[in-house]
Amino acid sequence: MLTVGDIGFDAPAALLAGYGLRLVPVAAGEAIPGSFWGENEAGLIGHDVFARPDTPVHSLLHEACHLIVMPPERRATVHTDATDSVPEEDATCYLQILLADRLPGVGSDRLMADMDAWGYTFRLGSTRAWFESDAEDARAFLATRGLLPF
Repeated sequence: MLTVGDIGFDAPAALLAGYGLRLVPVAAGEAIPGSFWGENEAGLIGHDVFARPDTPVHSLLHEACHLIVMPPERRATVHTDATDSVPEEDATCYLQILLADRLPGVGSDRLMADMDAWGYTFRLGSTRAWFESDAEDARAFLATRGLLPF
C-alpha cells in the first residue's frame, strides 16, 4: 500500500491547494483528526485533510475528493463523515483515480490496485472494471459540477 510517506507531503499539498483545500500533516503515532475509519486513515474537517506519513495515498485522495465534489456550503461544516449519497461516493472514487495521475510516483494503475487491496467493492469485482465499464453515473456527476475535464 503506497503511503503519503512514500511520496511526501509536498505534491499532495499542492494538488489539494488547487481545490481550495489544505493538507495538514499529523505526526507519526498521533491520532488523525476527523478520520472516519481511524488508525492511519485520512481525516477531514472543513477545508482540511489530515494525514500521517503512514496514511495510504488512496485514503488521502478519497477524503480530499469528498470535499472537492460536495457543495461548498456543506464543505464548510463537514467533520469526519463526508458521504451524502451513493452518487457522491461514486464520483469521489472516480475523481480520486483521475487525480492519482497528478501525483508523481502514484498514477491511476497503482491507486486502483491499492483500492482493491484495501477492500473497496464494486459490483463488477474490481476498481478497474468499474472505472472502465460501469462509472457513467460518476462521470456525469463530475461533469455537471464542472470537475471534468480538468
